[in-house]
Amino acid sequence: MTRAKTLSDGKSPETVADRIARSWVSFVGSGPGDPDLLTVRAVDLLRRADVVVTETPEHAALVRTVLGLPAPVEPAVDAADETEQVGPELVDGGFGEDGQPLTHANRAKVVVKQAKRGLRVVRLLAGDPFLYASGPEEAQACAKAGIGFEIVPGVSSVSAVPAYAGIPLTTKDHREVAVVTCGDHAASRTDWTTYADDRTLVLLSAVGQIGDIAKALVAAGRSAETPVAVTRVGTTTEQTTVTSTLEHVAADVRTARIAPPAVVVIGKVVDLRETLSWFETKPLFGWRVLVPRTKDQAASLSLGLRGHGAVPEEVPTISVEPPRNPLQMDKAVRGLVEGRYEWIAFTSVNAVKAVREKFEEYGLDARAFSGLKIAAVGDKTAAAIAAWGLRADLVPSGEQSAAGLLADWPEYDDVLDPINRVFLPRADIATETLVAGLVELGWECDDVTAYRTVRATPPPAPTRDAIKSGKFDAVVFTSSSTVRNLVGIAGKPHPSTVIAVIGPATAKTAEEHGLRVDVLAPKPDVDELVGALADFGAARRLAMLEAGEPVTKPSDRKPPARRSRAKA
Repeated sequence: MTRAKTLSDGKSPETVADRIARSWVSFVGSGPGDPDLLTVRAVDLLRRADVVVTETPEHAALVRTVLGLPAPVEPAVDAADETEQVGPELVDGGFGEDGQPLTHANRAKVVVKQAKRGLRVVRLLAGDPFLYASGPEEAQACAKAGIGFEIVPGVSSVSAVPAYAGIPLTTKDHREVAVVTCGDHAASRTDWTTYADDRTLVLLSAVGQIGDIAKALVAAGRSAETPVAVTRVGTTTEQTTVTSTLEHVAADVRTARIAPPAVVVIGKVVDLRETLSWFETKPLFGWRVLVPRTKDQAASLSLGLRGHGAVPEEVPTISVEPPRNPLQMDKAVRGLVEGRYEWIAFTSVNAVKAVREKFEEYGLDARAFSGLKIAAVGDKTAAAIAAWGLRADLVPSGEQSAAGLLADWPEYDDVLDPINRVFLPRADIATETLVAGLVELGWECDDVTAYRTVRATPPPAPTRDAIKSGKFDAVVFTSSSTVRNLVGIAGKPHPSTVIAVIGPATAKTAEEHGLRVDVLAPKPDVDELVGALADFGAARRLAMLEAGEPVTKPSDRKPPARRSRAKA
């Protein structure tokens, strides 16, 4: 007889049974592709997961998008073997080492193996876990192994993809829907006479056989003129929809080069797409838009662009760093606490962040601002101040800029103002406009470098090539420094690329670098910039439709037109 080993604290070592007892698998429907279609429960589980077992190659990017994780970077040759794990561990549960799709049984083995580690496992499945998926088999395997699990339903491509194509599956006149999963040789093995009536048909995995299926349906009694829609990679900004009839769908699909994954809808409801198409008609649909911004400021701009159908690609051109000599900032903060200033003027969100970080370093909080007047250059900066629990006393009533701030700034009055000094924390490359204006109004300024803006490292070679060769449809510049730095690290955007800028100063810098400005925001605000670019895209699209031309993107140009840019 052998004696069981014990740990140093006297407890028995953990057994497989112990790990299984606390194991839990969440079978989560990832929807058809659009990350915004994930349920609130799905997002919460992904945030708390130790392991995510994916089903498709796109799932890794979806997890990174939802969790705000950076894209993976190839490790350096001389890097240490062990690197810090960022986010949950990703395990491929859809394909084997040979690149071939796993059977349902092998997928179940992958999930059970991960669950037996005693970790929080999320099993991502395309669409809904219990609808045309391997979820039932995998859940049964967990039950057999004594592993607890839950099912988190997801939006199925059966309904979502047609909806994104502007095709309702039912109307008051068409109430019945039939869904058919088309396996190998479905055209010959399926009794299509069952579907000879005017019900709406939704076909999955049917693109490769669509010609034979269409013939079989016509032979079964469907009219050759029955409308058909084929939507590829639905709910994503790469979505493409071809509308046709049973008679011509095979040829039209070949011409459009539609490949899986795709959903086919057959029936009179397809005709409603002409008036209900909402996704593919977004003003920037499918546009690849370059976002050259400070990395931690790109999120709001990218979110706005996605809302108009664009595909933003963030390329950091500026890195925000602490000042080389922090003593000046330390002295100014001490002066603020001691009551040396009447005003503090924030000219950027970064300035707010820099001062707040310095406060936290000293163990101070917003109470140190008691009795101090606060100015903000614009609404975004005022919002950053409000997030700190403070309220800006002065925000420009007109133009949100240094000039706008000066226009509303009061003159120094030695009777009303007990102190005549202003604390101005800002970037090392900021202009002298505000300082000169305040001095003219009678104020003394402590112009302090709160942070430095330095040029970021160049983007990867494929991105640099895309910028120079016109593979981006648009680029949005939010400051003069982003123009200078992008050109410096990646080169000038191609003449076909639409140039959108946030204000006159940025436009001037762009023109100085040989760029023609197409879009100028009516106000220096990120949301206004996004809206102006969307208006440009909408006008461009409308002009093409009115001219009877196919709607194309700026990057969809013919070789002879490489030197000129089409106008909306």
